[in-house]
Amino acid sequence: MPSFAEFAGAWTLSRRIEDHRAGATARFEGTARLDPVEAGLAYSEEGQLQMPGQPPIRAERRYLWVKNGAQVSVFFDDGRPFHSFIPGDDTPGAAHWCDPDQYDVAYDFSAWPHWTARWRVHGPRKDYTLTSHYAPAP
Repeated sequence: MPSFAEFAGAWTLSRRIEDHRAGATARFEGTARLDPVEAGLAYSEEGQLQMPGQPPIRAERRYLWVKNGAQVSVFFDDGRPFHSFIPGDDTPGAAHWCDPDQYDVAYDFSAWPHWTARWRVHGPRKDYTLTSHYAPAP
C-alpha cells in the first residue's frame, strides 16, 4: 500500500460518471497533482468534461490531503472536512453526508502506482457512480 508521500506528484486522470437516473455516461480526461505544502498535499485536478450531447467544458477541483497517523484526511479547498481514509486498510473507503445526499467512496490501491477511487452518490436529487482511474503521469 502507498505511503502518504508516494501520492505526491503528477497523475493522469480518467473518470467515468454514470448517471443512473438519466441512463447517461459522462467522461473526464485530465491530470491531477498532489503537491507538498506545509499542511500536507495540495490536490488539484483539471481537464475536459464531456457530457452527453454537450460540447466539452473545462473542469477543475481542489482539495487538501492531510496525514493524520495512518489516516489521510481530505478537506475541501475552503477548509471544510470532506472524508478520511486509511490507504493500508484491506478495503479503504469513507462516507460523506451532504444533506440530503450520501457520498460513499471505495479506494483501490492493489495495482499501485495505478489506483482507483469509486464514488457512489445517492439521494433525492442524485443517483450516480463516479469512477476515477489514476496512473503516474509520463
